Amino acid sequence: MSALENMSDEEYYQDYDQLPDNQIELLAEFERRRRARTIHVSTDDNEVKANLRKLHEPICLFGEGPAERRERLKSLVSRLTDDEIARKLKKREEQEKREEESQNEVTWYHEGSELMLYGRFWIAEYSLKRAKERVALQKSQSQIPEIDRTAQVQESHRFIRTFANYSSQIGDIRPLSFCRFSPNSKMVAISSWSGLCKLWSVPDCQLIRTLPAHTVNASSIIFHPQSTISLDTKSINLVSTAFDGSVKLWNMENDKPIGELDGMMPSRVSKAEFHPSGRFLACVCHDNSWRLWDVERVEEILHQEGHSRPVMDISFQCDGSICCTGGQDSYGRVWDLRTGRCIMLMEGHLKSILSIDCNSNGYHIATGSEDNTAKIWDLRQSKCIYTIPAHNNLISKVKFQKSEGNYLVTASYDYTLKAWAHPGWTPLKERG
Repeated sequence: MSALENMSDEEYYQDYDQLPDNQIELLAEFERRRRARTIHVSTDDNEVKANLRKLHEPICLFGEGPAERRERLKSLVSRLTDDEIARKLKKREEQEKREEESQNEVTWYHEGSELMLYGRFWIAEYSLKRAKERVALQKSQSQIPEIDRTAQVQESHRFIRTFANYSSQIGDIRPLSFCRFSPNSKMVAISSWSGLCKLWSVPDCQLIRTLPAHTVNASSIIFHPQSTISLDTKSINLVSTAFDGSVKLWNMENDKPIGELDGMMPSRVSKAEFHPSGRFLACVCHDNSWRLWDVERVEEILHQEGHSRPVMDISFQCDGSICCTGGQDSYGRVWDLRTGRCIMLMEGHLKSILSIDCNSNGYHIATGSEDNTAKIWDLRQSKCIYTIPAHNNLISKVKFQKSEGNYLVTASYDYTLKAWAHPGWTPLKERG
């Protein structure tokens, strides 16, 4: 080695091209080692780690100490040319610059209208009263002996185990896309791919009215929360949506719509849902957004983005303070209507979320997905607490028992309808 170091450069390279390959590799290794001895590396372990990071190398290997790490850095530098080192350092500087720019980015918001501000205050005042009543009811129920509460739950479970097909009727010549019972449970409304919407009596399934609602596939039809109970029949009692983005408002007397919500065409409206107060209406669209309308003024007060793919379903919590949306991006989101913030991201489904529903207890949410599973989420814990491997095909609808929330019903493209106990999520009933 000493003789090699004392050779001049001319002597060292004069016969280099005439050497065999194995000797060339050997001389190259000697040259690398000679260069490594001339490289000065800091003895500060933090500096060594920083230099390794700049070269896009692991800062620590398994079982490696400071001395071994220093030798590894020296060996790496000896193998790289000056140009290669410069390129790596430049790449690292550019990456750090991009990270710094991304950290300097701030969240910005559109300035909301006065109507939106008024709507947020109105919803806050309404929901606080409802939440107070719900909590008071839950406290009073907690005073009931555990054995009596368990007996009530078991009674509802025994009832659901006995349900059977009561009656059947051909709804339309085209596939039915949606159905919804009236608040007094004496009617059922259906929407069809023919564009028609129909009202049927319950339980005899006699046709009451046919609404020539849309010229394309109708996607949903819903009742106002007070329709058939206390709402004037001349007011807005029904809302229907369609694939062309049209949303039409209906009363219980005319066969023609009394109003229409504009601004969503040509994006398909998957579904509409009334706020528990009945004053506001939410529509979920295939433009990856959902809208909130003031029904009394027939004005849009909120156009909310957040999903990266079409939004499929929406459900309001019983207090009216929050709503939940599910989309084809496989995510569910919980929105605080009083502030406009997304307060919870429901991440876990492998495919599109097709249906979502809130329990009457105020803190449980169910989602049904194209991945054949239903998931139960807890707002208090901000996480999924149970996954039900419910069906052999996609789940098109999930629905909690409206009054007590003691069971969950799921419907699937495997031609079955199933009921699940809450809590416990054990199967109660299956119908094909």
